[in-house]
Amino acid sequence: RKEYVDLYVNYIFNKSVQKPFEDFMQGFLRGCPARNWKIFFPEELQVLLQGQTTVDWHLLEKNVMYGRYKKLDQTIRNFWTVFHKLPEEKKKMFLAFLSGSDRITGYELECFKFWIEDPQIENPDEFHPYASTCCLILFLPR
Repeated sequence: RKEYVDLYVNYIFNKSVQKPFEDFMQGFLRGCPARNWKIFFPEELQVLLQGQTTVDWHLLEKNVMYGRYKKLDQTIRNFWTVFHKLPEEKKKMFLAFLSGSDRITGYELECFKFWIEDPQIENPDEFHPYASTCCLILFLPR
């Protein structure tokens, strides 16, 4: 019985997926040669590909740069007051709105920077905040 179970488990987890896995690996290595991945420790590679799983939101606030705003402007203070009261899930949704991902990928958090910019529109109460995900800019009307 033990031999049967061992053979069955080996078939299910190894042999039955061997061909699809080899095809995937061949395609993956064509675009991302293995020699490039060997410079990383497994934990570093995981962060690079998947992103940080936890975020120090106060450090994120500290790293923000401002365009046409100052850190002590009322709009900015209100933004951070509300932001820090949000549950973790909503903060990650903000990060996805800003960057296209709910994780910070390829960066140490200390190096991740984004901008909060005043779009200088005539009637700011008629506009919602919007983001430029490729440039990591949050346009926040006053």
